[in-house]
Amino acid sequence: MGISSTPPTCLEDLVLVAGARPNFMKLAPLLRELARRGVPTTLVHTGQHYGHEMSGVFFEQLRMPSPDVHLEIGSASHGVQTGKIMVAFEEYLSARPAPPLGVVVVGDVNSTMACALVAVKRGVPVAHVEAGLRSFDRTMPEEINRIVTDSISDLLLVSEPAGLDNLAHEAVPGDRIRYCGNLMIDSLVDQLPAARALNMPAQLGVKRGEYAVATLHRPSNVDRPERLRELIMFLQRIDAELPLVFPVHPRTEKMLNELGLRDALARDGRARLTPALGYREFLGLVDSARLVVTDSGGIQEETTYLGVPCVTLRANTERPVTITRGTNTLVGEDLDRAWTVCASILRDGIKRAQPIVGWDGHAATRVIDALVTNWHVSESRCAS
Repeated sequence: MGISSTPPTCLEDLVLVAGARPNFMKLAPLLRELARRGVPTTLVHTGQHYGHEMSGVFFEQLRMPSPDVHLEIGSASHGVQTGKIMVAFEEYLSARPAPPLGVVVVGDVNSTMACALVAVKRGVPVAHVEAGLRSFDRTMPEEINRIVTDSISDLLLVSEPAGLDNLAHEAVPGDRIRYCGNLMIDSLVDQLPAARALNMPAQLGVKRGEYAVATLHRPSNVDRPERLRELIMFLQRIDAELPLVFPVHPRTEKMLNELGLRDALARDGRARLTPALGYREFLGLVDSARLVVTDSGGIQEETTYLGVPCVTLRANTERPVTITRGTNTLVGEDLDRAWTVCASILRDGIKRAQPIVGWDGHAATRVIDALVTNWHVSESRCAS
């Protein structure tokens, strides 16, 4: 572990924390809007996700500036990783000539909770983007991260209507809460033309609207050998009906190789297993899919906006609006039910999405407006 850092050019800055892939899509539109308004920022990358395919390609495609500070944490167990991030982020804040105006954390990864804890203990205000999401499943590490981060943050910036209800139920004072909408959709709207121009279906040898996409990465699905075997058999069943494209997360790749399952999907030549894709490539792939099967949170949101049917292989979701107004169906661990839902989609067509307030490509503007109002953020006197 080490820290590479560029001294802040202005001490009246906001610190934005990035840790893992889902964070990058949410921070990119914020950074652009802050730059447009002339607000000084310092981007801290904890290195929770690292390497080109898990980090670098997202910075390139989303037009994000290089991090000002890189904590270089890397992989570890949840407890070890969280502890290392806290130590490194505290060292960074201690080394600054003055504290920042505030720290902005996004989502629910370990970096989010760790940096929020450090900042609050040092008296630095914290804003949590995507606050209020709850799966009500405390076996999910992300759920613990959400609850802790929301409980200590000064400003809770909500992305979907259920977040408001959850925070009200937890008796969070209303003056700490702002509904801003979904930053993931800001990045999607920004990147969709370029994603479509890639013509990903043709690159992978499938026809628009005539293939399925699968993603798996959650420990509850990929770290249990028997469950992963069942999921591969389920994906083979889908692949028998229409070609399947399966971008394989590094965590899943490791387990597939250990269990000898890597080639099971590709034996008949229909399924396409690819390495983890860049944001733009994956977006272009999902945009033209007939069906998406996933255990990801963010993909539930993206498919809802794109109007692509999504089947989520989880017992719960922290994004219920994707079910009530979107194209998402939650099937839990029951793969017979999952197949019934998939067969219905293939036979009868898509579940129609309805508009969702704040999922419009302008959430970043509302987030910055909230920071300006609550933290008196403005164009710095020391900006050139």
